[in-house]
Amino acid sequence: MLEQKRWTVLKVLQWTTDFFQRKGLKSPRLDAEVLLAHLLGVDRVGLYMNYDRPLREEELKAFREMVQRRTSGEPIAYITGQKEFWSLSFKVSPACLIPRPETEVLVEEALKAAKEAPLPLQILEIGTGCGAVAVALAKELPGAEIWATEKSPYALELAQQNVELHGVSGQVVLLEADLFPERGPFSLIVSNPPYVPTEEVLRLDPEVRDFEPLEALDGGPDGLLYFRRIASGARQYLRAGGWLVLEVGEGQDEGVQGILKEAGLSRIELRRDYSGVKRVVKGRLEG
Repeated sequence: MLEQKRWTVLKVLQWTTDFFQRKGLKSPRLDAEVLLAHLLGVDRVGLYMNYDRPLREEELKAFREMVQRRTSGEPIAYITGQKEFWSLSFKVSPACLIPRPETEVLVEEALKAAKEAPLPLQILEIGTGCGAVAVALAKELPGAEIWATEKSPYALELAQQNVELHGVSGQVVLLEADLFPERGPFSLIVSNPPYVPTEEVLRLDPEVRDFEPLEALDGGPDGLLYFRRIASGARQYLRAGGWLVLEVGEGQDEGVQGILKEAGLSRIELRRDYSGVKRVVKGRLEG
């Protein structure tokens, strides 16, 4: 694998793409570009501008290690230690789930709800992980106060790094808690809770099942455990006129809508993601 000789950026990309293809990776060229760009400290355009640049021996050694990790199934984001979300770069690690593009729809719906939420705008995010949603909301709502809870101290440490990285330490308060903090009520509660049914967790794609934290995925026997727990606390932790905004799994929208109605929320609304999946359910606590 990448024996020592004069390996230019172009030759490394061609070899790695072919190798990844033979290993059955879904996006071999993209994976090769992302890994090499990260190693060399450039963007993907920078690779094309430096096709003839030869890699040094230590660079080849480091890249071989990255290639081996990728072919073992490890996600690109864990290898590079970063993931883009809401056009921002976040530090990630196996301590937390990798932020998904569809979760940006959760942010979009939270921002819409914030326009109708009671003032002062105080937001709670439950299960913040690496802090991506909380930071995105802080960036879009500079006047809001945001509390974000997380029960994993390791994920919370990573979230703190991301809060500081994006300069919102004065706006986002991180708290170690199982769902709700010992304060409130809030204008808006946002969450992307675990929602994979327990029996389906071990049938997930190996890149997810073998590398991402399963406790952040397992939503109980029917996948709705955390939706029930969050909705049951909504009346206590939401102000009158406040919104509860939740990301849901495919096919869970009707069940979650029913849970919100049983909890006394009204104006139940549904939003599809950009793949057409019913992805976000939200409801309002009327005064």
